[in-house]
Amino acid sequence: MDLNKATIIGRLTADPESRTTPTGQTVVSFSIATNLVWKDSDGEKKEKTEFHNIVAWRKLAEIITQYLRKGSRIYLEGRLQTRSWEDQNGIKKYRTEIIADNMIMLDSKPGNTPPPSSSNETEDSAPQKKADEAEEEINIEDIPF
Repeated sequence: MDLNKATIIGRLTADPESRTTPTGQTVVSFSIATNLVWKDSDGEKKEKTEFHNIVAWRKLAEIITQYLRKGSRIYLEGRLQTRSWEDQNGIKKYRTEIIADNMIMLDSKPGNTPPPSSSNETEDSAPQKKADEAEEEINIEDIPF
């Protein structure tokens, strides 16, 4: 049995770049930074940042384009894929990417402002508002565990 699964939590390093294929499919690419923090043998704090190339397709790409911006914190699941091509000088280049399957926005809702849009209200924003209102109604004392 084989398994190709990547799971990361991090922040977008830039606004997502959205494109449409000739067949009309939406594709978005962006990068996520993840940090590793540890103490060395002398007890000094060390930090290393990794950058991950992400690609998302279709509806997930549309959602990412609409709601995420540079600095957005997300949980992302996907699979690793390496593609290759030849540059202008005939040198073979490789790029490993995470092809996104699932994404959860992790930024807190009260401080966030929605990305600018051309209209005041969109069809997609109404369900999001209802979900936000439902989340605010949950009281921590009501959870049985």
